[in-house]
Amino acid sequence: MLNYLLRRVFYIVFVFFLISIIMFAIYKSVPSDPIFMYLEGRQAEMRPEAYEELVRATRIRLGLDQPLYIQYFKWMGNMLTGDFGRSSVYRMPVIEVIKAPMQNTLRLNAVELVIVFLITIPLGITTAVRKGSVYDSVTQVITILGYSLPTFIFAMAAIFLFAGTLGWLPISGTVTAGLELEASGFTLFIDRVKHMIMPIGVMVFTSLGGLTRYVRATMIDALRMDYIRTARAKGLKEKVVVYSHAFRNSMIPFVTSMIAWFIGLFSGQLMIESVFSWKGMGKLFYDSLMAMDYSVVLTLGMFYVLLGLVGNLLMDIAYTIVDPRVRLS
Repeated sequence: MLNYLLRRVFYIVFVFFLISIIMFAIYKSVPSDPIFMYLEGRQAEMRPEAYEELVRATRIRLGLDQPLYIQYFKWMGNMLTGDFGRSSVYRMPVIEVIKAPMQNTLRLNAVELVIVFLITIPLGITTAVRKGSVYDSVTQVITILGYSLPTFIFAMAAIFLFAGTLGWLPISGTVTAGLELEASGFTLFIDRVKHMIMPIGVMVFTSLGGLTRYVRATMIDALRMDYIRTARAKGLKEKVVVYSHAFRNSMIPFVTSMIAWFIGLFSGQLMIESVFSWKGMGKLFYDSLMAMDYSVVLTLGMFYVLLGLVGNLLMDIAYTIVDPRVRLS
């Protein structure tokens, strides 16, 4: 086990640096000069000679006059020490730029994750146990509807009904404008919750379908196995057969989905964040890419790469926890 973990850590480090070289090369191959984006708006305020001198001095200060391999090692060295550079759009350190969107994304996705698993696991198990019943058929129709229609349709329908027609919930944003300066404590908490209800509701409804059907399928396969018939023949209670035997042995394929959802806690959902103007990681990544704010783009890209690599390692470890018969070697 220890040897396996050491090899995987070495693999993670190797792949991380390999992808960092590829991403840095792509960034440098883009036909744009970050200096002009960094100094955007200054040209109109200065004489041409002074502006050219400022461009030259800024290029030297940022190290962009050095060879590419030196720029790469400098960038990677700074990143490993926690210096992710400075945003050319927001005019502040990247770590400050991503702080609020990261909190918003974690807040939204963590609540959704808990609700989805609290619903889908029992729902998938009960539909598998009652396969072919009216309850199972109705659930299948609802879950098919949830993942068949595009997310933005449910989002726009929720806005029309709960914000436009009924007026119960705010249309968009993470908090009412100006409220953070005027209120605090419980009032601010309630306002944040109201802004989260519609995005979370849409995300939960569109996520129920695939995960519920996945749990149902793995449970149906497990309930067909010989050891389940043996357990029932021994006179064990049905709850013991279903939850202690069938569900436990169907967890291995389910762990894959759980780890993927864990990684998704940090990545954000561009469609939801765009429709509801939720300032999260997905929208930040897209906006930074469109604005060619490559310090932010590279930082987020490398963060997602590391998250995916660590997620795969956690998946392998989780396999051994769920099923002790699995051995990592």
